[in-house]
Amino acid sequence: MQSSIVVVGSLNLDLVARVARLPSPGETITGEDFNTFCGGKGANQAVALARLGAPVKMIGKLGSDSFAAQLRDGLEEAGVDSSCVESVPGSSGTALITTSANGENSIVVIPGANGTLTPEDIERHREVIEQASIVLAQLEIPHKTTEYLGRLVGSTGIPFLLDPAPAYPLPRNLLENVTWFTPNETETELLLGFNSSGSYTRSPEDAADRLLALGVKNVILKLGAKGVYLSGRDIEFTYVDAFPVQAVDTTGAGDAFNGAFAFALAHRAMPPREAAEFACAVAALSVTRPGAQSAMPKLAECEDFLVQQRASK
Repeated sequence: MQSSIVVVGSLNLDLVARVARLPSPGETITGEDFNTFCGGKGANQAVALARLGAPVKMIGKLGSDSFAAQLRDGLEEAGVDSSCVESVPGSSGTALITTSANGENSIVVIPGANGTLTPEDIERHREVIEQASIVLAQLEIPHKTTEYLGRLVGSTGIPFLLDPAPAYPLPRNLLENVTWFTPNETETELLLGFNSSGSYTRSPEDAADRLLALGVKNVILKLGAKGVYLSGRDIEFTYVDAFPVQAVDTTGAGDAFNGAFAFALAHRAMPPREAAEFACAVAALSVTRPGAQSAMPKLAECEDFLVQQRASK
């Protein structure tokens, strides 16, 4: 029996407004549609993994509100083991998302119960974490909790995939425990102190070198429609192109990529470049549908998509 993949992170209910275009600061516009979806970067990655067929356990916190049952049901229906997702008094995490007709989005996250996940919680689930084939985390839980998790996985040698979103300056003692570091363009700019324009002021090669110098072992820069750039200890620098699709909603695309990359590495034993190509395919399929968790594709869909894409080249 394969070891579980463990995801430590956030669970949010996504409140999604669809608009023709994103409003400018101070502007009020009329929306076209409204829906609620199960989300949170941690839960999204866990569902992405489960949809692909990986055994996955989630560690996180839910509140005592009406959203909690919906969020837990979303995990369990996808096949995620939620036994390490605990309930606390108060509100569950929430995300306010505005999505435009061309697939762009803006997101405001309210932590709620996610903000109560502590280092003590990580220690209580130490045995689950130490038995993982790979551990995934993001930055929608308290900083000190992520740092504690980093020390734990670093001491055991378990591969650690960290999605630095939402981005903030990270201590070197955390970064040195990261096996795969997966920022997008905006996050890279913020982490390196360039600007917040959402595009690199320097080349991806230079940005990756600077991130590697901070202590992480490997970097995967997510370049949106341009694909990804990989560099580090376990792979020579290389680009992997994105697959061209008509985007409907880009919410959760990065989470789809991270889940798929971890699945390919840990449960398909793919080399990093092949794993990144597979993950690009999963992310591409995810943006052709609305929502985050609801858009995560199944393994057979991804394999068929890759066969079609390779045949068309």
